[in-house]
Amino acid sequence: MNKKRFLLEGRDILKLAWPLLVAQITQMLMGVSDTIMAGRYSATDMAAVALGFSITVPLLCFIQGIALALPPIISRLQGNKNLSGIADASQQAGYLVFFVGLAVAGLIPFTESIVALFPMAPELFSITVDYVLYVLFAMPGFALYQWLRNYCEGLGKTKPTMIITVIGLMANIVGNYLFIYGVGPLPAMGGAGCGIATAIVIYTMLIATVIYVRFAPALQKYNLFGQLYKPNMVTINRTFKMGLPIAMTILFEVTLFSLVALLLAPFGATTVAAHQVALNFSALMFMFPMSIGMAAAIRIGYRIGQNNPRQAKIAARTAILIGFFTAACTASFTLLAKGFIIGLYTSDEAVYTLANALLIYAALFQLSDAVQVISANALRGYKDTTAMFIITFVSYWLIGLPTGVILGRTNWITAEPMAAAGFWIGFIVGLSAAAVMLGARLLYIQRPSAVHRIASAYYQSA
Repeated sequence: MNKKRFLLEGRDILKLAWPLLVAQITQMLMGVSDTIMAGRYSATDMAAVALGFSITVPLLCFIQGIALALPPIISRLQGNKNLSGIADASQQAGYLVFFVGLAVAGLIPFTESIVALFPMAPELFSITVDYVLYVLFAMPGFALYQWLRNYCEGLGKTKPTMIITVIGLMANIVGNYLFIYGVGPLPAMGGAGCGIATAIVIYTMLIATVIYVRFAPALQKYNLFGQLYKPNMVTINRTFKMGLPIAMTILFEVTLFSLVALLLAPFGATTVAAHQVALNFSALMFMFPMSIGMAAAIRIGYRIGQNNPRQAKIAARTAILIGFFTAACTASFTLLAKGFIIGLYTSDEAVYTLANALLIYAALFQLSDAVQVISANALRGYKDTTAMFIITFVSYWLIGLPTGVILGRTNWITAEPMAAAGFWIGFIVGLSAAAVMLGARLLYIQRPSAVHRIASAYYQSA
């Protein structure tokens, strides 16, 4: 019987996860297309787009993190068959996410000052400013898109996200072509044109998602737009308290990897390039466990809403097993196809040699990364986001980064600094610590008394 439960839960998790995987990879390809198409215009424009992306992506991730509070909320309501509460809870989250988007857009008058914080060549400055400015104008639209996307995903509708993201990628390529190179009356804008294309794509995906939510037969019973609910500060505050730790966790992770690239700069371009090859490929492989984790959060919330903690526990364990098996496959592929993978990025012999060594660490990195991200998302399903935030902060910044700095930049332990290899060992140590602590927290929160307390607190405040 237990085996059947695991198989059925695994089927449901994979059914939710594979469209999320396609959507996540497609979203990554948008950044790749920006870099490639701007690079074909000029190296300066490509560098400006990369800098602009580095500045705006933490802001985008923060908004996305706040919106990720919504799926566990509405999947739990759905599991409890409280359909009338879904529209109200979703609209309260919408008010919050849109306000955050507006607050980020409020940085528009300070764009030049923000960009000036990052040292760069004068020829890059104006292009980077324009790129960041256009993306900031799209922040309210991005907030609303993330709100509706997570509304759909919380109800188990993940295929629309996939389809709309693929449409967004196509629109991004067309928009880049029009605004980077110029066509007809449109002037060639170079890297700044990427910013305009990104803004247009965001609003295009928002409109497509609004149309789906409004007219899809499968969503009519939830009637999101049927009645306008007034802002409820108690509900909004509860959603914010749940979403803020998620947003900060994502923000800390993004800034950590950016900081490591800066710490490796003194070792030269070859070291940084090899590190980026390993990191970029690892980010692609990370999409597999990340998608499984997102699906697990939805399933756990749904099972808790059904007052079925036993099945919620099975969903968490199944997701971790699937994720670890998937990571074992991607790690094996990384080790067996190192030469092919590096060849896709560079033909430089020095970069190739160093990246070849780093991909061994990248393969090990994937195993602990899978366990920690799925455990973190499982905790999100249980609405235990504060503990998730504290554990990941300690693991990344107080364990992983210091380990990387000591091994990579000093000779305290090794005869000489290990450079990039030292930081990758730091990543593995930090992620392994996160996997152990998040797993332990997950076991703790799955105790019957803890599940009952969480569920009771939620329903009393709903």
